[in-house]
Amino acid sequence: MSSIRLLITLLLSVFSAAALAQPSTNSQFTGLKAEMARSIESKAKLTQEIVDTLFSFSELGFQEFETQRYLTNLLAANGFDIELGVANIPSSWWASWGSGEPVIALGSDVDGIPRASQMPGVAYRQPIIEGAPGHGEGHNSGQAVNIIAALAVKEIMQRENLPGTLVLWPGIAEELLATKAWYARDGLFEEVNAVLFTHVSNNLNVSWGDATGTGLVSVEYLFDGVAAHGAGDPWKGRSALDAVELMNVGWNFRREHLHPLQRSHYVISNGGDQPNVVPSYASVWYFIREITADNIRENFETLQRVAEGAAMMTDTSVSRRIVGAAWPRHFNRPIALAMDENIKAVGLPTWSEDDQRFAKALQTLMGSEDPQGLATELSGIGEPRENPVSGGSDDIGDISWNVPTVTLRYPSNVRGLQGHHWSSAMAMATPIAHKGATVGAKVVAATMLDLIQDPSLVRDAQSYFDDIQTADVQYEPFIGPDDEPAIEKNAEIMAQFKPLLEELYYDPTRFDTYLDQLGIEYPQLEPNLIQRSQ
Repeated sequence: MSSIRLLITLLLSVFSAAALAQPSTNSQFTGLKAEMARSIESKAKLTQEIVDTLFSFSELGFQEFETQRYLTNLLAANGFDIELGVANIPSSWWASWGSGEPVIALGSDVDGIPRASQMPGVAYRQPIIEGAPGHGEGHNSGQAVNIIAALAVKEIMQRENLPGTLVLWPGIAEELLATKAWYARDGLFEEVNAVLFTHVSNNLNVSWGDATGTGLVSVEYLFDGVAAHGAGDPWKGRSALDAVELMNVGWNFRREHLHPLQRSHYVISNGGDQPNVVPSYASVWYFIREITADNIRENFETLQRVAEGAAMMTDTSVSRRIVGAAWPRHFNRPIALAMDENIKAVGLPTWSEDDQRFAKALQTLMGSEDPQGLATELSGIGEPRENPVSGGSDDIGDISWNVPTVTLRYPSNVRGLQGHHWSSAMAMATPIAHKGATVGAKVVAATMLDLIQDPSLVRDAQSYFDDIQTADVQYEPFIGPDDEPAIEKNAEIMAQFKPLLEELYYDPTRFDTYLDQLGIEYPQLEPNLIQRSQ
């Protein structure tokens, strides 16, 4: 390398590191919170590395083993005790540090989306690996929020000799809603005083009370029939696929008579082997969503009768398997109010001109005629709606009915993109994601300090949980004591794509950011031939 090229490389490295170290906001904190905010700013490089590393793993639910290894090694190196495979979920973990109360548990999801592979930092469709999974929900960013917050608070607790226990845990297979009910059922949160959950968004906010959206039961129906030659003697067969199709027809007709707030959808997970063999086995996988737990159970019971009817019509037998479950969410008012004050003190990130150009380009790509770019004003605290609104689900709901819980939404993505889609991966390894995670970490850390330093906040949170939230509602999980987590899900997909993904795992010892490793000049608004660095 020539001396000029070496000098340019060194200067670029210095400028890049300086940019990462720049404050994301001007936090209005004093005392220990101000010290915490400075500590989190000093860890901006680690925040970026965690976000980018998890993005490069692109692991699907129940197969997040690289994510597990990387994060637990990081936490162990910082003094946390690690337990792997909690609740009989191999890719899960439970990391704890400290002693005594309050016990504060920080959670965030880690799984990706099938077929969502996408180059970050470019404003056009370009998969990293065609057909591979990717972080089209942004779950690669939340653990950075929590870990950086925990490390900053841990430093203060050690120096000030503050009591308390910090716990970090992952939402495994959240896209399948398939683990948090098992965590709750197996008692992981029995000794926890508060759960601070984090989820990627495009603004910085928290809510209390019943959340917008639904709970659900995710259930797979398995039909067994009799095989026969499709042309020679089909009358000797009993088609399991016929049963699946009749079940779907029956449920689709029944939708007309369900409440408008319900949502239900399905995929045929197994339709037989080949056309000339009457299928002796077939299966269909349903999500049954509703606003209340009682209505979810009622719809589930109806679906069960439809399945039994389909089996009767086809002389097949049917069994079922619960794949996932999620109670409707309810968040704690006292903790949410305290967190909102910290949100106001932290504020949104200071977005660069490049960040805004990139965001507007993505919004235009996705069909916006008036792209607004990144949020520059806080959206405010969310309060219970007078009329419920249907929508998505999150199995944090089960935990919220076991321990006082809130969810912080932090601004690491771009508004106006499509959910569960490759477009929602485009910003998730860029400065937008890094800055959003940094401000999220400050809010989480400040709220942790509130809980540690103010015992009345812990008492108020528990009083709200006991006297208001659960006064007239008895939590009973949708899963039973013998339902096992569906840990085989996504194994075949990851076995196919992991060897290809491994070649592109982020290497922070060689590249400042994942964009650098992929050869992307952020923001890259027009397609060109991207040369990946080796």
